[in-house]
Formats: sequence, structure tokens, C-alpha cells
Amino acid sequence: MKKPITIIALIVIVLLGLMFFGKRNAATGPSTAQTTVASTLTASEQLYDFGTISMVNGKVSHMFKIANPTATDILVEDLTTSCMCTAAYFTDGTVKKGPFGMPGMGYVPKANMLIKAGEAKDIEVVYDPNAHGPAGVGTIDRLVYLTSASAGTLQLEIKAVVTP
Repeated sequence: MKKPITIIALIVIVLLGLMFFGKRNAATGPSTAQTTVASTLTASEQLYDFGTISMVNGKVSHMFKIANPTATDILVEDLTTSCMCTAAYFTDGTVKKGPFGMPGMGYVPKANMLIKAGEAKDIEVVYDPNAHGPAGVGTIDRLVYLTSASAGTLQLEIKAVVTP
């Protein structure tokens, strides 16, 4: 009779220990939240609304023009997105670098894209309405972050209403 009680007590202790250490590691582990310190980079628009889009029609994309109005070159180290359904690419019309996506969802390379003083680059943002399956209908709001140690973080945003 004492054997089952001892086993149950050990299991409870192990589970409580896992919960305690798991919670502690989650609190002290790396954060995936983006910091949005004002950027010296500028965008001709920071929000684009696709309106109503259909899953049947597949991916949609939009080009954001990013400019460096300063007198110094800016190195964009990271280009990341807020969701796996969204990808971003640097493009200058001839070369397309990417895809860049959500941190923690597979390999996301460093952008390391230099935007020279007075220069502009295009960021193509691609949204896949099928990425979340049938549960992905409704209003979406996704963010793209361009992060530079010297220039802060520029945040771009896309919105849409997804229908089947």
C-alpha cells in the first residue's frame, strides 16, 4: 500500500520541479519581443492595408521604400517579421536578398544590408494567407522590423482581412 503512495508522491515532486525550473528558464531566457527604439531610417509609408484578400488567391506582397536620410551609412543587421506567415526581402530591383522571417521559426539569416547615406532600398513584404490553414481567416496585423545598432529599429506593418 505504501509503494503506490510513494510513487505518486515522487511523480508529483518531479512535475512540480519541472514546472518551477521551466518557468524560471522561460523568465530568464532570451526574449523574442522586438524593441522599437526610434530609427533614423525612414519609410515612405509604414503601414499598408491589403484590404480583403482571399486564401484561394495565395500570397500577396507589397514594396516599402526605405531611405537613409543621414550623412552616414547605416548597416541593418536584422530584418525580422512578427509571424511565420510573413517574409521580408531586401531588393534593389536587380538583387533580392532573403527571405527573412520570424526569429525562432527556423534559420533566419542576418540581414547585414548596408544602406549608404542618402540611399534608398526596397523591402518586399510577402504575406501567405494559407500559412495558418483554415483557422487563418479574419483580420491580420503583421509587423516587420529593420534593426540597426546605430540607427535603432524601423517598424513596418501590413494588415488584411483574410477570407477563405
